[in-house]
Amino acid sequence: MKRPNILLTGGTPGVGKTTLGKELAQRTGLTYVNVGDLAQEGQLFEGFDDEYQCPILDEDRVVDELEDKMADGGVIIDYHGCDFFPERWFHIVFVLRTDNTNLYNRLESRGYTGKKLQDNVQCEIFQTIYEEAMEAYKEEIVHQLPSNTPEDLERNLEQIVQWIEQWMKDNN
Repeated sequence: MKRPNILLTGGTPGVGKTTLGKELAQRTGLTYVNVGDLAQEGQLFEGFDDEYQCPILDEDRVVDELEDKMADGGVIIDYHGCDFFPERWFHIVFVLRTDNTNLYNRLESRGYTGKKLQDNVQCEIFQTIYEEAMEAYKEEIVHQLPSNTPEDLERNLEQIVQWIEQWMKDNN
């Protein structure tokens, strides 16, 4: 494996995973995969959640779909959950964190209301996904990144690009 696999997660929509992932792929040549889009294209669902009005991801089928690509390396995975991916897949995990006011406004602008809006903001308040990531992967590969401003985005891009360059020097 000549290039690292990276997980961008953050627990809720609206924290900036997709913006960061796509830009990172452009700057590094790594392959960007949005798991939500992948699931949509391949119909990798196992039902519908009436409460949240969204399809339920078939995690096993997603893992099967990605297995070969991940073995080759050089993949950036973007998804709001993280504990069902095999630990061996990732060299580093970035958990994006957004302050609640920013997150609330971003989700509201996407049409989120009521319970769906509240639950997503609560998920961020309680650091749910950060804790999930710390349990699912080795602590030393899990990093939190602030994702509130364009400056945060640029700083995160620079840090991750540097990390990728260093990983490639150390592992090739």
